[in-house]
Amino acid sequence: MNKVFESAQAALDGIIKDDMTLAVGGFGLCGIPESLIAALRDTGKNGFTVISNNAGVDGFGLGQLLTTRQIKKMISSYVGENKEFERQYLSGELELEFTPQGTLAEKLRAGGAGIPAFFTKTGVGTIVAEGKEIRQFNGENYVMEHSLTADVALVKAWKADPSGNLIFRKTARNFNPMCAMAGRITVVEVEELVELGSFDPDHVHTPSIFVQRIVLNATPEKRIEQRTTRPQ
Repeated sequence: MNKVFESAQAALDGIIKDDMTLAVGGFGLCGIPESLIAALRDTGKNGFTVISNNAGVDGFGLGQLLTTRQIKKMISSYVGENKEFERQYLSGELELEFTPQGTLAEKLRAGGAGIPAFFTKTGVGTIVAEGKEIRQFNGENYVMEHSLTADVALVKAWKADPSGNLIFRKTARNFNPMCAMAGRITVVEVEELVELGSFDPDHVHTPSIFVQRIVLNATPEKRIEQRTTRPQ
């Protein structure tokens, strides 16, 4: 089955609605689905709940959707690089659910695996655990965390074949495989499309069963979040 669409706009056509929950891959600006985020902005839909490690930067990545006020709630781990995020949150315009980074990754993985909840020691004794069930195992306290799923997941991969088998590149893998698992419909932006059968099955990071739509973006901008250079 060929899942490849001619553009990011075409890949999102018919599946984006107001008030959806979206899972978006990336870590900072590393491994974000740039063209899909821009196409999401251009749909004009709003009221999104977005699950993503962070919210991009002002004017780029998910920061674009904050500028256009299309996000009503973020479920994130870190949001410190976005002044508009800060302004909207402090003024009460934006809801925020903070989640420890490893817990957020496991919430998505568990959701994709059909596991409704799990126990973890992370957050026990802190505000993270407030209002949540605490249970003891082997004399240690654990907090119960509910898994996460999304109506649509937007993912960035390095390579894909037409059926949707994915390979990620180095640290750009980050949250992308978990988002791909958690989405009821997963749309993947890739830098390279290869022929079916090109991948050694042992090299596939995310199998095609988790992918419904693919779009090629061979020349992503890959903006650097904080460029640091030594003095000449």
